[in-house]
Amino acid sequence: MKYELWGLLFVKYIVNTVPSLLALCVCASPAAFSLETDENEDAIETIVVHGRELKLIGDINAASTGVVGYADFENRPFSRVGELVEVIPGAVATQHSGEGKANQYFLRGFNLDHGTDFSAHVDGVPVNLRTHGHGQGYLDLNFVIPEVVERVDYRKGPYSPTTGDFSSAGSARYSTYEKMDEGFVQFTAGEFGYYRGVGALSHDIASDTTLLFALEGASHNGPWVLDQNLEKINAFTKLTHRTANWHINMVASAYDSSWNATDQVPERAIENGIIDRFGFIDSDLGGDTTRLSFSVQSRHQTPAGTSTEISAYAVSYDFSLFSNFTYFLDDPLNGDEFEQIDERSYYGGAVTHERQANDQLTFRVGAEGRFDNISDVGLFRTAARQRLSTVRRDSVDQLSLSAWGEVEIHLTERLRATAGLRGDYYDADVDAISMPVNSGTADDTLVSPSFALAWRATENLELYANYGRGFHSNDVRGATISIDPNSGDAVDPVPILVRSKGAELGARLEHKGLTATVALFMLDLDSELVFVGDAGTTEANDASSRVGIETSLFWRPNDWLVVDASAAWTDAEFDIAGNETYIPGAVKRVLGGGMTAQFSSWTVSARLRHFGAAPLIEDGSVFSEPTTLVNMAVNYDWRQVTLGFELLNVFDAEDADISYFFESRLPGETSPVEDIHLHPVEPRQVRASLRYNF
Repeated sequence: MKYELWGLLFVKYIVNTVPSLLALCVCASPAAFSLETDENEDAIETIVVHGRELKLIGDINAASTGVVGYADFENRPFSRVGELVEVIPGAVATQHSGEGKANQYFLRGFNLDHGTDFSAHVDGVPVNLRTHGHGQGYLDLNFVIPEVVERVDYRKGPYSPTTGDFSSAGSARYSTYEKMDEGFVQFTAGEFGYYRGVGALSHDIASDTTLLFALEGASHNGPWVLDQNLEKINAFTKLTHRTANWHINMVASAYDSSWNATDQVPERAIENGIIDRFGFIDSDLGGDTTRLSFSVQSRHQTPAGTSTEISAYAVSYDFSLFSNFTYFLDDPLNGDEFEQIDERSYYGGAVTHERQANDQLTFRVGAEGRFDNISDVGLFRTAARQRLSTVRRDSVDQLSLSAWGEVEIHLTERLRATAGLRGDYYDADVDAISMPVNSGTADDTLVSPSFALAWRATENLELYANYGRGFHSNDVRGATISIDPNSGDAVDPVPILVRSKGAELGARLEHKGLTATVALFMLDLDSELVFVGDAGTTEANDASSRVGIETSLFWRPNDWLVVDASAAWTDAEFDIAGNETYIPGAVKRVLGGGMTAQFSSWTVSARLRHFGAAPLIEDGSVFSEPTTLVNMAVNYDWRQVTLGFELLNVFDAEDADISYFFESRLPGETSPVEDIHLHPVEPRQVRASLRYNF
C-alpha cells in the first residue's frame, strides 16, 4: 500500500511538473538555461569523443568488454528503441509483435527470447523481470529515451563476478547524462503514421547541483493492415549533486504505452493469398505497459583512490498482453487467443567498495539484494480480449541476495591477473491461486568463480584469457509445480538456478584512431530455455554448448570520417550424446557496421545489419532465411536548428524480422499444419525531423 501511494504521488508530480517545464522550453530565451561563457566561445575547439575509441587497454580484463557512447549515438539512425542493444558488437534486436512489446534479442548464438541470458541495467536499476507473465528475464527497454543515454558499458560471457542473473551471453549497463551541453526540442514525422516528439534540458540549480528533465511522446501505426496504434509517453528526471568526495544521482521516470499487434503469421497464408504480407489472422492482439521507477546512486571517493558506491531503487510495473500463435489449433470454436498479465513492485540495492592496497594489489567487494512482490501473474484463455477461463494465476514473492569479491594483482609491469568469486541465494514463495497444489516454497544457491589474465604485449596491444561460471534463473513457479495446469499430468519441478560455464581468448589493439578486437569463446549451459510456439512461452530443455569467434573494428582516420564494423560466427547445439541436435533460433552469423561522415554543416551516416539463417527445429530440416537491412540518415545544421532525414530499409528488403516453425490451424483447415511463421521487416520508409537547440 505504501508503494502504491508513492506511485500516485509520483504521477501527480509528473502531471504538475511537465507543463511548466515545457513552457520553459518553449518560452524562455536560449540563454536562460546556459552557463556563462566567454565572449570568444565560438573560438573554443569542439572535442568529439566516441565511446568506441576510448583507451581501455590496462583497464579491462576481456576482449569482449567495451564502451559505446557519446558521439557514437549522435546521428545514428534508429528505427526502434530496442536497437540500443545493437550498439553492442554482435547483438541483434528484432520484433515479432507490436513495437510496445520487448524486443527479441540475439547474441553469441542465442535466441535470447526477451532477455533470458542477456541482462541490462539503466542507471543502476535492473531491467530484466524474473518470473514474468510473458517470458523469463523479460527485458523491455521501451521506457528509455535514446537522446539522454550517454554511454553503454557492456560485457560478454560470465567472466566477472559483478554480473549476475541473465548475464551468461552478455550484459549492458546504460548510463544517462547528468548534464547536457544544450537543451533541445525535436519533432519527427514519417510514413505509416509515425510521429514522435522529444525534448530535454538541464539546468544548474546550484553550483554543485544539476537538474535534467526529458519528455517523449510517440505514436505509430506501422505498415500493418491492422493499425498498430502505438501510443507511448516517457518522462525522465535526474538530479545530480556533487561535492569534493560525494557524487549523488536521483532518477525518476514514468512510462506508459499501448498497442495493437500483428504477431508472426503463417507463411502459407501469405503464399496462398489469404492475407497480405503485412496482414493479420487475429485482430484482437496487443497490449499495454506502465512502469514507474525511482532510484538513487551515490559514489564516495577519497584522494587515496578508495571508492564506495551505494544504490537503491523501487519500481512499479503493470503489463497485459494478448497473443494467438496457433489460431484454431486447440479450440476450433473460440480460437487459441490468450492473455498474459504481470503486476509487480520490485525493490533492491547494491553496494560496492574498491580499495588499492598498493601499486600491485587492488581489492573489490560488493553485495546486492532484490525483492519482487509479484501480486498478480497469470495466463488466461480469451476470445475478443474477453477471458473465458484461467490456465494459471499466481502471486509470488521472490528474494535474491548475492555477494562477490575480486582481487587484481599486477604480477609484472605488463601482466596482471584477476580472480573473483560470487555467491547467490534465491528464495521464493508461490501462491498458486488457480491450482493450490502448485503452491509452495523453494530456494537455491550457487557459487560462481571467475579468472582472467591480461598481458600487455606492446603499448598498443593487449591479450586476454578468461574463464568463468554464471547462471540464469528459471521462473520460480517451475520450482514448486507438481501438476501441469494444461494437461493435468504430474510434472517434476526444475531448479531455480541454472549454471553456465564459459571461456575466452582475445586481443585488443589500439593504435592511431584504430581500435580492433577479436575473441574466441566457448559457453556451456546446464539447461537451455527454448521458445515453444504452441504455448507462447519458453521451457527448460537439454544442456547446450556453443563455440564462436567475434571481431570488431572502430576506425577514425581523420576528423570527418568514422567507420565501425563487427562480425560474429557461432556454432550452437544441444549436448545429446551421439546426435547433432540444433538449437532453434540459434543464429550462426551476424554482421554489422556503419559510417558517419561530417562535411561542414552536413552529416551523413549509414548502418548495415545482417543476421544469417538459423535452424527452426532441432533436426535442422527447416531453417530461416537471412535478413539484411540498411538504414541511412542525413542531417543539416543551421545555427540552432537541425534538419534530419532518415531512410529506413534503404533497399526495401522483404526479409523476415524473425521466424518460427510450429503447428497451427487457420479457419477452414481441418487438421494442424506445420509451417514457418514469420514477422516481416517493415518496408522502406522516410522520416523527417526538425530539432531546435537552446
